[in-house]
Amino acid sequence: QVQLVESGGGLVQPGGSLRLSCAASGSIFSIASMGWYRQALGKERELVATITNVGSTNYIDSAKGRFTISRDNAKNMVYLQMNSLKPEDTAVYYCYADVIVSGSNYYYKYWGQGAQVTVSS
Repeated sequence: QVQLVESGGGLVQPGGSLRLSCAASGSIFSIASMGWYRQALGKERELVATITNVGSTNYIDSAKGRFTISRDNAKNMVYLQMNSLKPEDTAVYYCYADVIVSGSNYYYKYWGQGAQVTVSS
């Protein structure tokens, strides 16, 4: 019913930048929170950044000052601009969206397929 498709991952040197994008499509009535998680090899998934439908944002401490989350409500898209990247940012990044599906009264969480971000020299 709802699909999230990510793009923009890749290999970057320390100090570099990447921008992740995530597009939601399908039977969407409305979207509340959107955001990004990441999971490094051998570690648990952690919440990186969130943004509400009115633009309120939150970040994990390690991302503050370096990452910026934004969204385009008209296009059902969320973005993560990552600057000053560090090797410890290496992970698979997953977007999510809390969606009210058309014809439903409940929010469901949907996930993107994951985008590999590798920070290495």
